[in-house]
Amino acid sequence: MNPLLTTPRARQVPEAAAGEGPARLYRRYRIDTELCPEIRPVPPRFRVRVRRDRLLAMVLRELIQFRGALRVALSRPCVYGVFSRKVGGLAPREELCVGCLRCTVQHPEVVQIHRNPERARLGDAYLGSAVETILYEARTGRVPVRGAGYRGRFGGEGWDGMWTDMSEIVRPTRDGIHGREWISTAVDLGARPDHLAFAPDGTPAGEPPRVVTVQVPFVFDAPPPEAPAPVRHALAEAARAIETLAFLPAGAREDPALRGAHVVASFAAAAIVPPRAADPPPAMVQLEGWDEGAFRRLGEIFPESLICVRVPSGTALPPLFEAGVRVFFLEADYHGRSGGRFAMETIQEAHRSLVEAGVREQVTLLGGGGIVMAEHVPKAILCGLDAVALDTALWAALQARFEGPCRERAQARVRFPDFEPAWAVQRLKNLAAAWRDQLLEVLGAMGLREVRRLRGEVGRCMFQRDLEREAFAGIEGYEG
Repeated sequence: MNPLLTTPRARQVPEAAAGEGPARLYRRYRIDTELCPEIRPVPPRFRVRVRRDRLLAMVLRELIQFRGALRVALSRPCVYGVFSRKVGGLAPREELCVGCLRCTVQHPEVVQIHRNPERARLGDAYLGSAVETILYEARTGRVPVRGAGYRGRFGGEGWDGMWTDMSEIVRPTRDGIHGREWISTAVDLGARPDHLAFAPDGTPAGEPPRVVTVQVPFVFDAPPPEAPAPVRHALAEAARAIETLAFLPAGAREDPALRGAHVVASFAAAAIVPPRAADPPPAMVQLEGWDEGAFRRLGEIFPESLICVRVPSGTALPPLFEAGVRVFFLEADYHGRSGGRFAMETIQEAHRSLVEAGVREQVTLLGGGGIVMAEHVPKAILCGLDAVALDTALWAALQARFEGPCRERAQARVRFPDFEPAWAVQRLKNLAAAWRDQLLEVLGAMGLREVRRLRGEVGRCMFQRDLEREAFAGIEGYEG
């Protein structure tokens, strides 16, 4: 029997007293984090351009003005220490620059601050400034809180046009991060019957529920085809450590290190290869694209495994449900778009179609593409997903460099550094811990004790387009 198919949602049984039978340990789920610095220097955000001749002239002028007070003449207008070396502005410490522009405002003829173009290569146009946050989370495993408050966008395209509603706070002390109350982030992926049936003798009848329980509502999607083997190993080992799933190409199972219940083998319809007799059955396998014949064949080859069907986000799902599919993977591109629409819309459409068909509780919806910030996880679940798949955020955590736009998996050009396996696994664990903590903050603020209650709860969120329509509809010049 597959171990993930029988794992309980959470082991929270008090330890038995001595002499009262076998000890049963209390186990509270947590992700171990530790400081894990970058293995190669991160390009500074800004380039500090200093005119050395003008700087030396200014120092000489101030020596004369202040009658040889060398300490005064060598003082520099930067509280962040950019000019803190012994040679001062002749060799600025660009990694400390935060772009406050005080030096430029006071001495524009001496120093200018410019954005570093190398910084943009840490991600593509969609990732943008999210890379800096991801690097911090992967390095520390902590929630990125700054004293200056939130400095991001308060509206815009994609996920920025959706806001979580915290006005329904009922128990602010339900804080899963600090441990005052338990908040579950475990989700069940798989097939569930809509009702229970029993035989005349009272035993269960019919198809039993078949689920895989993961302890966080996100899984790891496959890296680009040209990614080196250590990347696949890191994804698989990190998925095992945090008790979730890693989706990898079926050919990866040739490597003994990439087998196990935590690895989902992904098959193309024309390349389904039976496993070797000695291989343990995977908890789940994936079919890329809908093909009824290939779906039936996978069911025959892997009778003990769940079958996930990967289809473009926006595909009509009720006909596939009638064909026997119970686990769907709604795929968008890495910028979150499918068929010209953003995933936020297509996910809601898929969720509503299954609700209207009366089968939503019997199926599982996974979704991937465009999930690059911790806040995107609860937003995608609010739209109707059971769990999300992570992709480009994982690569950014491993200090990958993006060569040009990264939109389609087959055409993505990403360069990974050489790294030790332990380093990569810890970075992914840190990122997962930081994202889970931020999810706990959202659940705690809403008064929810488990992430399952968040699925499809659009009453707990607001959409910018709807609010603007209510506020400005009928006003001349408004374009809804």
